[in-house]
Amino acid sequence: MPRRRRTRLVLIFLLPELALILSFVLVPIIGTFIISFKTSHGYGVGNYYSVITERSPDRALVIPENIIKAQPPPWGALVHNIIWVAIHVPVVVFLGLTLAYLLRDVVGSSIVKSIMFLGMVIPMVVGGLLIRFMFDSDLGVIPVFLRELGIKSLAHTWTNYPQTALIALILGSVWLWTGFSLTVYAAALESLPKSYIEAARVDGASDFQIFFKVVFPLVKHATIIVVVMTMLWDLKIFDIVFVSTRGGPGGATNVMALVMYNYFARALDYGKSAATAVILALISLIPGIWFIRRVVRPSAEKR
Repeated sequence: MPRRRRTRLVLIFLLPELALILSFVLVPIIGTFIISFKTSHGYGVGNYYSVITERSPDRALVIPENIIKAQPPPWGALVHNIIWVAIHVPVVVFLGLTLAYLLRDVVGSSIVKSIMFLGMVIPMVVGGLLIRFMFDSDLGVIPVFLRELGIKSLAHTWTNYPQTALIALILGSVWLWTGFSLTVYAAALESLPKSYIEAARVDGASDFQIFFKVVFPLVKHATIIVVVMTMLWDLKIFDIVFVSTRGGPGGATNVMALVMYNYFARALDYGKSAATAVILALISLIPGIWFIRRVVRPSAEKR
């Protein structure tokens, strides 16, 4: 088949996909960017200034006075997202790799992996409700367990108190996302030659040394995938927070995506909502660009 004709056929098959991408991805992105600069006085950066300097607990991105004075939340939606990433990413990476390593040669490990993956299968709205019940003082397993241990100061409904509400959502999200980490690491360990681990044992390495000095470096690409995908999920987290606490109590669990929703659906301020969306998109580009530079580009160069 001539090259020109082959190129024409490829373009014909790609046209429907390109039309969908243009209609549902590129046009909304451009529209959001334009709306973010539209104010009541014309066009400008007023929406961005208002969003960044806002101090209302349910809309503020950063509340410096609460952070400086070491007061309990709210600290601002952006700060809450950063805290979510700082806690959630290391825990998910460690749990996923540890479970995948311990279960790789265990009989019936597929059942355990399936149970762990349930968090990824169920809708996040249901997951948010489960988190709320999990930390309920009367029905939740966590407060009941702490009460049995004699830690009565934490045997309350965690989502009702600013000091514990954000931590409750983060810990609940660990279960919802660990299944993804476990699956990625299990696939990476399957492709790992067992001779490396056997050679390390022959050289006298302990299980601790094998895990951190042999296994962990060899699954670096899987770790990058887990870290980046988890960061992106944490930055755009919405449904869990909306169902569990709606950003409360007093804005203590507010996040960026919820701020965008509050501007759009509650305040009907589409300009500020679009500005928040642009800021969130720019922040999300950071792990995306890092992922492309660390994984995608080296893989393409090897080919």
